[in-house]
Amino acid sequence: MTRSRRERGRRPGHGREAGTTTLEFVLLVPGLLLLVGLLAVAGRVALAGTAVEAAAAAAARQASLERSAADATRAARDTARANLDGQGLQCADVLVDVDTSQFARPVGTSALVTASVGCDVRLSDLALPGVPGSTRLTAEAVSPLDTYRVRR
Repeated sequence: MTRSRRERGRRPGHGREAGTTTLEFVLLVPGLLLLVGLLAVAGRVALAGTAVEAAAAAAARQASLERSAADATRAARDTARANLDGQGLQCADVLVDVDTSQFARPVGTSALVTASVGCDVRLSDLALPGVPGSTRLTAEAVSPLDTYRVRR
């Protein structure tokens, strides 16, 4: 079997497809890295959302145990911040809003206390193009006040 002049200088298996593996690698790696980065962002936002919801629930519950609106507001804020810190969530800004208006209802009537917790979750350390530096997550929780407990 004789080879033509063109084929004599070539090694077997190399031809028009020489270098395609490298090219495929160069094209696929950035896409895969971007996908991993987006998964990291989604995971952080999901975990932070769960932490904010838990903090709101704990704040509302703690506020409902207090006897006065001022004490309830203070307790809810302290509880929400402690809960977020305890879960390792580092918020750029924490906002805790407590609705204690139903503390004014007379004893014997049902009443609720509402706690809203907002947290600016940092995303800038992930260094992904197009991802904002932070995102605000909010959650709200309601807890009943004891119907027959004295309120001030």
